[in-house]
Amino acid sequence: MCKGLASLPTCCLERAKELKARLGSILQKPNWNLSCCKIGKNKPTLEECLKWKESFEQLLSSKYGLCAFTAFLVSEFSEENIAFYFACEDYRSTKSVAKLPTKAQKIYDEFIGSDAPREINIDHETRDITKANMLAPSPSCFDLAQHKIYMLMAKDCYPRFLRSPTYRDLVCQAKPSTRATKQPGQEKKD
Repeated sequence: MCKGLASLPTCCLERAKELKARLGSILQKPNWNLSCCKIGKNKPTLEECLKWKESFEQLLSSKYGLCAFTAFLVSEFSEENIAFYFACEDYRSTKSVAKLPTKAQKIYDEFIGSDAPREINIDHETRDITKANMLAPSPSCFDLAQHKIYMLMAKDCYPRFLRSPTYRDLVCQAKPSTRATKQPGQEKKD
């Protein structure tokens, strides 16, 4: 006989509530899906999709590649990694030194702190170093944590993305660029 939710340990209930909240926030973000990669004529070309296989940097430097990779991370419940990476990029480019402490605290609270809603997966040593860096926020205070997350994505998430149905579907749906499909002598005449 099922006793319902009341019979579950408290830690399970808290985890279930956390997952429900997380799923709710994901579902409220319509831009975290592949539709941004398939809008009208602006689909990525086959060449662009294939270029993403060359390196993780190629993937991140492509508007469509970043969108597809983010959608993949959302599907794996690890979108906090890419969000943290770009929050750090934005933070590092902050021109006003006066804004650094506030921005640093916001990033720390969202991704690193013990009750962070989008906690990233970093080791205790990196977490402690980053916490110590928060005492005097500088443009480089998140560098170690950002590097760890970048390497995690490059060595773990990126290869899985390249093997995923998300990537395979994009490659199958992509069309060669018009330059690649034109035959010699078929150039447009003015």
